[in-house]
Amino acid sequence: MTLKFNAKITVDAKEKTKSIFESINTDNKFYPENPTKTKISLQNSILISIESKQLSHLRANLNSTLRLVQASYDSIESVKI
Repeated sequence: MTLKFNAKITVDAKEKTKSIFESINTDNKFYPENPTKTKISLQNSILISIESKQLSHLRANLNSTLRLVQASYDSIESVKI
C-alpha cells in the first residue's frame, strides 16, 4: 500500500494576490525535478495543492512555498508608494 500525503492552502492578499501568484507560480514551473506534485491556481485567491508520497517532501515543499509567498508579499510591501 502506498500512502499519499497532501496539503491545500488558500492565500488571499487582497490587491497583491495576483502579483504573488505570478511570482510563486513562475518558480513552480521551473522546478521539474520537484519530488512533490504541486499545483498553484488563481481565482479570487491563490490555491496551492501539494501532494507527495513522502511526508518529509510534503513538509519541505510546503515550507518553501509559504516562504516564497511571504517573501513576495514583503517585497511588494517594501516598494509601496
